Amino acid sequence: MPADHDRVLIVWEVAVRATHHFLSEHEIEALRPLVRQACFEGMPLFGVRDSEGEVIAFSGVDAPKLEALFVHPDWCGKGLGRLLVEHAIREQDVCLVDVNEQNPAAVEFYLHLGFEVAHRSDVDGFGKPYPLLHLKLPDQTI
Repeated sequence: MPADHDRVLIVWEVAVRATHHFLSEHEIEALRPLVRQACFEGMPLFGVRDSEGEVIAFSGVDAPKLEALFVHPDWCGKGLGRLLVEHAIREQDVCLVDVNEQNPAAVEFYLHLGFEVAHRSDVDGFGKPYPLLHLKLPDQTI
């Protein structure tokens, strides 16, 4: 999917701008190269394309954890996120995911799919003051 890297980064950015209102412009800019590195070098990506072949949603997995799930805002609510999560659970043995507590729609989404809160961190993976909820599927220990 290297030919799609620019498009994947666009999907990430527009999705973050639509859902991560707690991030400043500076923080989004600072995250872009980290996301590029993590997504394009650190994990396999799985995508959904529209009828013209453009990536409109993607996930990244580092089993047993879903590390990334982003859906272009124009395509939210159409089942693409569910499709990608169910694929990750079924095909990549995913049973864990972290979600920003300040993104209530994402929290609700994962809880609706059967994840439950295992514990909470006051900071994100970069040590920033953005609390994370660490979710797991029932019957999984972490």
